[in-house]
Amino acid sequence: MKKSCFLAIFAFSAFAATSRTAHAAALEVRVVVVTTFELGADTGDAPGEFQTWVQRLPLNETIAFPQGYRHLRYDAARHVLGIVTGEGAEHGAASIMALGLDSRFDLSRAYWVVAGIAGVDPAAGSVGSAAWARYVVNGDLAYEVDGRDLPRGWNSGLVPLERTHPYARPAPPADSLDGIAAYSLNAALANWAFRRSRSVPLADDPALRSIRSGYPARLTQAHRPPFVFEGDDLAGDRFWLGGHLNAWAERWVPYWTHGGTFAMSDEEDAGIMQALTFLAQVRRADLKRVLVLRTASDFTVPRPGQTLPQLIASDSGLTGGSAYRQSLEAAYRVGSVVVKELATNWQRYATRVPGAP
Repeated sequence: MKKSCFLAIFAFSAFAATSRTAHAAALEVRVVVVTTFELGADTGDAPGEFQTWVQRLPLNETIAFPQGYRHLRYDAARHVLGIVTGEGAEHGAASIMALGLDSRFDLSRAYWVVAGIAGVDPAAGSVGSAAWARYVVNGDLAYEVDGRDLPRGWNSGLVPLERTHPYARPAPPADSLDGIAAYSLNAALANWAFRRSRSVPLADDPALRSIRSGYPARLTQAHRPPFVFEGDDLAGDRFWLGGHLNAWAERWVPYWTHGGTFAMSDEEDAGIMQALTFLAQVRRADLKRVLVLRTASDFTVPRPGQTLPQLIASDSGLTGGSAYRQSLEAAYRVGSVVVKELATNWQRYATRVPGAP
C-alpha cells in the first residue's frame, strides 16, 4: 500500500474516532429557548428577552459561542439551552444554523421554543398577551409597489411573487424557487402548549389599561386584560405599522396559510424557521418539535388620536407608552410552563411529541 493511501486511511480513521467521541460526549439538550435580543449583561441590568430566562429558570452556565451572535447559557439540571439570535431574519437564520451544526450539542430530540416580544393586531389580542402560533408567514417575499404608483383598484402595494396583483388566486406554492412564504408548525403541539399555559396569570396594571383604553369598543380583544391565545405570526425585517399595512397583514396570513389568522408581527421568525428547515434535512432539528410564542409589547395600529410617529416613539422606548416590560414577563411566565414540563418530564416527551394522536 502506498504511504499516501495509508496516511489518508489513518487520517480518516482518526477523524471518525474523534467524531464518535465528540458525539458521545455531546451535551444533552432537551429544550432550546430561542430569544432574539438582550440589552446589556445577562443579569442585573435593564432586561431584554434573554435576561429573565437566565435569572429565573435559571440558565447558570455560560458557553462560548463565537460563531453566533452572543454566548449561550445552559441549565445542566434540566438540560435547557438558551440562545440570543440577534434581531432580524439574517441574525436569526445565521445564529440558529450555527447552533444546529455545533457538534458540542446533542440536539437530535430537542424541542425549540421561540420566546420573543412582538406587535399585536388589536383585532386579535391585547398588549401584554401571549400567542402560540400554528403558522409563521414571511412578510418580505413579495413585489412592492410604492403607494403613490398603485394601479386603480389595488388596495395594497404588496404583490405575491409569481402573481400580478395583490392576493391573486390561486396563491402560489408556499415553498418555491422564490423561497418559503409560509411555515406550517406542528398544530397539535402548539395546541398542547396553549392548553398547558392558557391559565397562566398575566398581570394587568394601570399602564396596560391606559394603552388599550383608546381603541374602539368593537375591538373587543384589544380591551381584554392580558391573556394567552392561539394566533399566527407574520415575520418581516420591515418594521411596519399602521391601519393599511395591518389590513394587508390580516389578508396576507390567511392567503398563504389557507386558514391562519394574523396575530403577532415580528422580525426574526421566518429566518429562524428557514434555518430549522435546513437543519431538519440533516436531522439536526425536528420540525415537529418547534414552538413559537410571541408576546405583545405594542399594538400594530395607533389608537384614534394617536399619530404614527407617536406610536413609533412609544414602541422604541423614546417615550413611555409600550408594554415592553409586561411582554417580557409574559414570555417567561407562559413559555417557562411549557419548557419546564418538557424538560422535567423528559421520559414522557423524549420519544413522543405531546399532542400527537
